[in-house]
Amino acid sequence: MSDVILEMSNITKEFSGVKALSNVQFKVMRNEIHAICGENGAGKSTLMNILSAVYPYGSYEGDIIYEGKTCHFKTITDSEDVGIAIIHQELALSPYLSIAENIFLGNERSTGGIIDWHKTSSKAKELMDKVGLKENPNTLVTNIGVGKQQLVEIAKALAKNVKILILDEPTAALNEEESSKLLELMLDLQRHGITLIMISHKLSEITRVCNSITIIRDGKTIETLGKEQDEITEDRIIKGMIGRELEDRFPKRNTQIGEVCFEVKNWCVFDPNNESRQIIKNVNFNLRRGEVLGFAGLMGAGRTEIAMSLFGKSYGTKISGEIYKDGKQVYFNSVSDAVENGVAYVSEDRKTYGLVLINDIRANISLPNLKKLTKNAVIDSNKEIREAESYRKKLNIKSSSISQLTGNLSGGNQQKVVISKWIMAEPDILILDEPTRGIDVGAKYEIYQVINELVAQGKSIIMISSELPELLGMSDRVYVVNEGKMVGELGKEEVSPESIMKCILQTK
Repeated sequence: MSDVILEMSNITKEFSGVKALSNVQFKVMRNEIHAICGENGAGKSTLMNILSAVYPYGSYEGDIIYEGKTCHFKTITDSEDVGIAIIHQELALSPYLSIAENIFLGNERSTGGIIDWHKTSSKAKELMDKVGLKENPNTLVTNIGVGKQQLVEIAKALAKNVKILILDEPTAALNEEESSKLLELMLDLQRHGITLIMISHKLSEITRVCNSITIIRDGKTIETLGKEQDEITEDRIIKGMIGRELEDRFPKRNTQIGEVCFEVKNWCVFDPNNESRQIIKNVNFNLRRGEVLGFAGLMGAGRTEIAMSLFGKSYGTKISGEIYKDGKQVYFNSVSDAVENGVAYVSEDRKTYGLVLINDIRANISLPNLKKLTKNAVIDSNKEIREAESYRKKLNIKSSSISQLTGNLSGGNQQKVVISKWIMAEPDILILDEPTRGIDVGAKYEIYQVINELVAQGKSIIMISSELPELLGMSDRVYVVNEGKMVGELGKEEVSPESIMKCILQTK
């Protein structure tokens, strides 16, 4: 790894007069895995979108020098033609096309203008073997999981003879086993001569596979660290990202847990697409006032299905069971029923279920709170502005103003908007489903502080998380979910990765 394959020099990019990048310097050596780290909104994805021509030449200042030549990529095809491909955090696959069709979409195997389906299938199988995807090439993408969809995206890039592969938060939606396999695949691709650029907030993964790390803060390059010459630790990366030491990843709180305030009995839910298939099976649990209750389990265990079915029957069919709040039985037949009874739910899929991306921050925060902002059926705009602005400051939402479209915010700042709107609703019980997925350590810390403030006020939190350190660091008690059942209940002193897996394995 002695020669430079890519250099981005003095890259500056503005959006509506706001500088997203300012004279960024970025250099990648041939055949290395190079990570880009930074807080949400630091400019990481913007920089890679410039490289891959999502933002074309002429929309930014500075130079892209690739294999010794200055490049002016005007379209994504221009960058792909020279061997640069990007896999975005939101995968760009067509769900109702097959794996083979997706791999060669826009890059069809054809003879005389007619697609050669035999060649398409056989070549797809070759590429699938390279990435370790053991599926029939004719399987529809909608019928495979997110981890396998990532492999389809990588196979798609390999079909274009990729030399530099950019992966934006590649493991954000994957469980630990899938993440580990993807990291091994990245190392294998590197061994076969491909250079990789990785954007990630998972510092343990970065330190495991990357040769170099460039840290960006507030749109500027802070430093580039190399494994051969620098001591790379998670603490050093964090300091570069947020500009200060972060002594404790999980802020301490004085826990004062009260009586049971929410209880679920014999909760059963069936698959909305197959009414004979039971998803949730006689689930029982309780939640105490001022408590952070964790839900642990493998991907697909049923944690999200429990949460959504409780929240106004947002998921499932043939739902049965009992819900008690403050000792009284309640009935949530709709989302509005749940909200009116003081229960709110922050979805793991913020873009589909949490936000109206074409609306601004103000409208998204106020949407579930219009009753508080309305007098005689007229919204008090001044009050709406004050409330939205107060939450923007309280949760440190990085934006030009509350008038900025949520679709133009970084993932972490979008997540803060979702949490803001439900905090403003003043629920007694807040269900947080993967609340810190795809966001940086600084933003995570801020969300943890908000959680601590809420429970200090006597609110109660149910936290669903695939990150075991997060569950261990934030939960007062943990229920373990497996195959739609509650298979264990662990107190704070009992919770460990080993005890959680023991609960899961006992039910196998």
